[in-house]
Amino acid sequence: MSVNKVILVGNVGRDPEVKYVEQDVPFARFTLATSESYRAKNGERVESTEWHNIVLWRGLAKVAEQYVKKGSKLFIEGKITHRQYEQDGITKYFTEIVGNNMVMLDSKESRERPGDPTPTPEITSSSNSSKEVNEPEIDDDSGDDDLPF
Repeated sequence: MSVNKVILVGNVGRDPEVKYVEQDVPFARFTLATSESYRAKNGERVESTEWHNIVLWRGLAKVAEQYVKKGSKLFIEGKITHRQYEQDGITKYFTEIVGNNMVMLDSKESRERPGDPTPTPEITSSSNSSKEVNEPEIDDDSGDDDLPF
């Protein structure tokens, strides 16, 4: 038996980018920052931030497109994946978290979009179906790894 499960709680680093691999199969990509802090031997407080590439499919991608924005606090549960592709003779490697559950941790008021008179529905969790889903391959020719620095 083996297990591939990741649980992250952090802040969104950029607005989700949503694309469609087929007419009705959306996927969303964004970064999520997780931070921890500790005191060094000299008593100085040190903060360490890790950036994670998040990918959401289908229903979760639509929820992310509509309600998730830079700075949103999220709980993401999913699996870690690695992929690679070659561009101009250079092999590029990506590590991503493919989310299958997302909980929005911000208050309802902080999710409201300015100028949008319709209230945001209370969304706490959205999950893809429990059956195993094979995600289509993504041709990532952006040439960027989308790191914010």
